[in-house]
Amino acid sequence: MARLPDTEGTGEIAHRVRARRGGALRPLDRMLLHSPQLADGWNTLLGAIRGRLRLPPDIRELVILRIAVLNRAGYEWTAHEPEARGAGLSDADLAELRRERPDFDERRRRVIAYTDAMTRDVHVSEESFDVLRAHFTDVELVELTATVAAYNMVSRFLVALDVQEPPLGAATAVPPEEADQ
Repeated sequence: MARLPDTEGTGEIAHRVRARRGGALRPLDRMLLHSPQLADGWNTLLGAIRGRLRLPPDIRELVILRIAVLNRAGYEWTAHEPEARGAGLSDADLAELRRERPDFDERRRRVIAYTDAMTRDVHVSEESFDVLRAHFTDVELVELTATVAAYNMVSRFLVALDVQEPPLGAATAVPPEEADQ
C-alpha cells in the first residue's frame, strides 16, 4: 500500500495528464497530483521522453526495464513490459535484462553498461561513454542519458512512496466533470 493516499486529480493539469495517458490516471499520477505543478512538469518531461525523441523505442524500453531491475521497481517493470514488447523486445530479451550481466549484441551491451553505471555509480567512465559513439548520434546520446536519468527518478519516486501497480483493467476513467470539457 502506498505511503500516501491517492488523489483524485481535478483541474487542467490532471486533464493534461489524463490526455497523455489516454484518459485514465495511473497510481503514479495520483501520487504526483498531490503537487499539481510537479505533476505538470513531470508529465511534460516524461511525455517528451516517451514520444518525441529520436532514441529508438527498443533502446528506450531496454533502459527503462533495466532500471526497474536495478532499482527493484516492480511497478516500472509492469508498466513498461507491454511497451517493451511492442518495441520489439522478446521474452529472451526480457529474461536477459534480469541477469547481472545481460548477454546482448554489442550495441545493447554498451547501453546496459552505460545504464548500469549511471544507475549504480552515477559516474560514467570516459571509456563507457566513448564506446557508445559508434552506435548513437550526439542527439541520441543526450536523449539516452536523459532517459536513464529520468527513469531513475521515476523508479526511485515509486519505490520511496511504495506506489503499487493496480490489477489490469483497474485504471481510473476520466471523471464526468472533465469528460465534458
